[in-house]
Amino acid sequence: MAKHVSTISTTVRTSLKLLSTRTAFQVLGVLNPRKTLRAAAKLFSTPFPSSRARAQAAPVGDAVVGRFELDGHTIATYVWGDLSRQPYVLFAHGWSSHGTRFLPWVPRLREQGYAVVAFDQPAHGRSSGDTTNLPDFAATLLEVGKRFGPAAALVAHSLGGAAASVALAQGLQAERVVLIAPAADPLAATERFAQLIRLPQRLLRALVRSFERQVGVAFDDLQAHHTAPVIARPALIVHDVEDREVPWSEGERYARYWPDSHLLSTQGLGHNRIAGDDTVIAAALRFLHGETVGERVVSSPNLPYGFA
Repeated sequence: MAKHVSTISTTVRTSLKLLSTRTAFQVLGVLNPRKTLRAAAKLFSTPFPSSRARAQAAPVGDAVVGRFELDGHTIATYVWGDLSRQPYVLFAHGWSSHGTRFLPWVPRLREQGYAVVAFDQPAHGRSSGDTTNLPDFAATLLEVGKRFGPAAALVAHSLGGAAASVALAQGLQAERVVLIAPAADPLAATERFAQLIRLPQRLLRALVRSFERQVGVAFDDLQAHHTAPVIARPALIVHDVEDREVPWSEGERYARYWPDSHLLSTQGLGHNRIAGDDTVIAAALRFLHGETVGERVVSSPNLPYGFA
């Protein structure tokens, strides 16, 4: 009963905080648009504080925890196994997550003879920083790949999937790729964020332009249908049809534009549970062994973005 009451209390506090945030953005959007845009940009780039606390309290198993410096940030890394003797699988987490959230994968991969490498993105987990973005995610993933060498496989979840596609298009080395609930469209993500906080529609384009100036990259260049076609290695895309955070259609877009890929659709796992689900892990292992998993997506002019 106490746990149930605590859960209800947390839900109420979260709902009230969201309501107050929405009210503030609606009012400030009229009274002070510039201040509203600055506040929205910072909120969009700041992971949930509670996620860092959970990450720092999460177990690491028998991982060797390391750190390196990158662009003023200290990046935490986790290594399971012997990288000098074993091929390794590299994991890339999503927004407001952390590297050790993939711990359920480690025993299965170790049994198959793989070492495992994970890391915390800037402003996440045990890494330093307060804000970050998709280009930062991709740059950090590229640097991890350079430090540990070519991976036998890359497994990425959510925004980590978007970062993986950008990094792979820029030269990250991995023989096979598994994207789980991957985000495909930064513009759509910004629109969902704006809807969540009730940012006035007239300020949305200004928000996108401010992001593009900040990161020095056009959102259109980060779209999956631009990055995926140039990645020449096998991929398995796993996405749940009931995903409420990143729509299934974004996973489908990856599968359609990625030349050597298959799509595995699940139901009932949502956006987060899918990343640690036993059946998904088993399917990924079959894919790493060279089996055909999922379905090949066929292009159609009737689908968004037309033929791949």
